[in-house]
Amino acid sequence: MGEKIRAQRKILGVNQAELAMVSGTGVRFISDLENGKESCQLGKTLSVLRNLGLEVVLEPRR
Repeated sequence: MGEKIRAQRKILGVNQAELAMVSGTGVRFISDLENGKESCQLGKTLSVLRNLGLEVVLEPRR
């Protein structure tokens, strides 16, 4: 997920500080999220995804 977030942020031409500001998080949170930190808060993560135009899709395991 972190790689997708970083890639989309770069496609949009947004730096971590800008993304943090519009998402209501800190730069450290964005960095941790992009680097795959497992304990990142879900609500903040969903806010970041929303601001990047990304969505989470849940599907049953195959």
